[in-house]
Amino acid sequence: MEINPHILVVDDDREIRDLLARFLVRHGLRVTTARDGIEMMKLLDERRIDLVVLDLMLPGEDGLTLTRRLRQSRAELPIVMLTAMGEDTDRIVGLEMGADDYVPKPFNPRELLARIKAVLRRAQSGGEGSSATTRQGPKALFQGWTLDLTTRDLRSPDGVMVGLSAGEFGLLQVFVEHPRRVLSRDQLLDFALGRSAVPFDRSIDIQVSRLRRRLGDDARDPQLIKTVRGGGYLFTAEVTRA
Repeated sequence: MEINPHILVVDDDREIRDLLARFLVRHGLRVTTARDGIEMMKLLDERRIDLVVLDLMLPGEDGLTLTRRLRQSRAELPIVMLTAMGEDTDRIVGLEMGADDYVPKPFNPRELLARIKAVLRRAQSGGEGSSATTRQGPKALFQGWTLDLTTRDLRSPDGVMVGLSAGEFGLLQVFVEHPRRVLSRDQLLDFALGRSAVPFDRSIDIQVSRLRRRLGDDARDPQLIKTVRGGGYLFTAEVTRA
């Protein structure tokens, strides 16, 4: 029997926690809530969580610090940030630290639900199994790198495993499926994040920057993911399937 995704909502505002919990449960999700980072980490140790909705303005450790901690200890756990309207700097820093998407406050719960579902689809497009059958899933090979499209494992030319967040994996999957083709930011948002662009949206640029770091692609002179002025991005590698 399929188990509905389990969402952890972290917000110090009890009214928002309760509102979101009721709304998300009505739409078929399981929900647990936490009021701060201490409760969040305890619940993550105790329960299987599929995605965290994380407010940036929290008592104690703020959401930016917690995002960085989660990326260090749970690289693949999807994170959707809740940010204050107009706080572009925090939003950008949060994405750079590893959040997969964001929703500015005040928000429409249906918009948050759509973002959660889009991020979950990306996260679940890979698998978690470790059986021999699972490990023999389709792989994309490029410049010595190996991306397992089933397990979301990325292996470097030196054989080192590189952890990818759901957003990073989703973006790399789009690139290996459309190699040597210029993809606009709008196309990448649609393919990788499952949504349309909004004015001054830098989500894709930040995700590309993070992905370049994972791949060791020099940001000052990138060779693997090139920026096309006025066009978007070009994945230059030849991709083969195994």
